[in-house]
Amino acid sequence: MIPWLEPTDRLPPVESALKVPNGLLAASEHLDVDRLLAAYQRGIFPWYGAEDPVLWWAPDPRMVLMTNAFKVSRSLRKKLRQVHNRGEHSIWVDRDFEFVMRACAEPRPGQESTWIGAEIMESYGELHRRDLAHSVEVWRDDALVGGLYGVSLGRVFFGESMFSRETDASKIALAVLVQILRNAGVSVIDCQQNTRHLGSLGAREISRAEFCAMLRRDTAGEGVPWKQYSGKARNDLLSGY
Repeated sequence: MIPWLEPTDRLPPVESALKVPNGLLAASEHLDVDRLLAAYQRGIFPWYGAEDPVLWWAPDPRMVLMTNAFKVSRSLRKKLRQVHNRGEHSIWVDRDFEFVMRACAEPRPGQESTWIGAEIMESYGELHRRDLAHSVEVWRDDALVGGLYGVSLGRVFFGESMFSRETDASKIALAVLVQILRNAGVSVIDCQQNTRHLGSLGAREISRAEFCAMLRRDTAGEGVPWKQYSGKARNDLLSGY
């Protein structure tokens, strides 16, 4: 059994999360933005289907990508240099955050639905309006062909979702995100759960206790200066690859 949270209830300690399914911690009726922020600071995130209550998770172990461990294959490096030099694509930060969320919400092949529903979009849209959620976007002319979004608190970036409509488009967005975070001294991207795709890019699992210790140390620090990256194409951020 997991606790049902009323609007004024605090999230339970992460150590009380279930082992099966791994990390299920609590449930609530609505996704309150202030509770969402408190959850991220403690290593908890929401993940639930359209017909479900809000389910809160804190898995152990936790998948993270350390920005200094980002793996760039030979083929991806070639693609990054092409994007940097040829100008066929343009890379933007926060050009259209809602559009990125909607693209991420489109069901993947073999899926009938998505976990990114209207309540998720509204809550993360509010975080974006508070300058706490951001997108990195890959455009070809006026077509959005790939991107990602996540939550940025202090010196931690919590990756939420990414999508590609062209080969490697989400990896290009990730490469730009990594460079932005390195520039700001951010060392960790939370990837939440283990996937082969993330592992191929350098992500690894750490214990929940180690992850939460990182959050206590880094989420209260000075944040990433996101506004200095918005307002124009930032293909220059690929020059280091």
